[in-house]
Amino acid sequence: MRYMVLLVCMLINFPVLSQQLNFTVTINSERARTQDRDVFDNMKRAFEQFLNGRSWTEDEFRPEERIKGNMLITINDMPQVGVFNATVQVQTVRPVYGSNYESLMFNFADRNWTFEYIESQPMEFNRYAFLNNISSLLAYYAYIALGLDYDSFSPRGGNPYYEIATNIVANAQQSSRPGWNQNPSDKRNRYWLSNDLYGSQVLVPIRDAYYLYHRRGLDLLTSKPEEGYKNILEAIKKVSEANQVQPNSILAISFMDAKSDEISKILKTAPMEIRQEAVEVLLKVDPNNARKYNDILKG
Repeated sequence: MRYMVLLVCMLINFPVLSQQLNFTVTINSERARTQDRDVFDNMKRAFEQFLNGRSWTEDEFRPEERIKGNMLITINDMPQVGVFNATVQVQTVRPVYGSNYESLMFNFADRNWTFEYIESQPMEFNRYAFLNNISSLLAYYAYIALGLDYDSFSPRGGNPYYEIATNIVANAQQSSRPGWNQNPSDKRNRYWLSNDLYGSQVLVPIRDAYYLYHRRGLDLLTSKPEEGYKNILEAIKKVSEANQVQPNSILAISFMDAKSDEISKILKTAPMEIRQEAVEVLLKVDPNNARKYNDILKG
């Protein structure tokens, strides 16, 4: 009986935290020169536990509301035992209201990550200090994922999470590790991503586009399709306008990397005047996918 009382007291004093993420981590270790393949299974479990097993915000999330994501870590080299050079592909999705469809929100390639991993070593994180290059990177993308998700549900709702991500960058810069610094020759890294999301007034329209595109666009397509299509077009215009002021920003590229396939499919059923205007804008902001966008006009 006293064990039951103790358990109740523990639950009262230590409430169960609400987790906000539901990430799957995949480790591609084909290039790693080691016979110990178990280390990568342990790494996967440790990284998933770090991302999914903690609370990143005080907001309560029901299990079905947790942000789904995939993190593909490709080990490019293992220069010595416990040291890894890797690239990371991060993707997150967002459910669309009134449907079973999940929209790709974020699709980002992080090309330069070096870290040390020791099995069974606790993965500690402090948002006010740099402790190691694993917890800093994983936490960084956790907050980016939260920020984008909140931006898609309320105008600029991701501010608190981008601020934390920006602080993680500032702390990590002291380590001189690649990917965290203001490198003009590498504008597709963690520094520039958080800078575009939180530090650039010029690119704020792209953040507004996340809200217009998702909450006022995709979420309305089943109930108010005409309004939904118009807002999707308006979102594309905002991305294009920001891109004209600051060409080839990582934020504009990231938005289009996630949305190009979806836009080309969804707009095929839009009214012709929406399609024509959208294609004109899309060819300016993302000319590399011209063939895909021209197919929108065919319906």
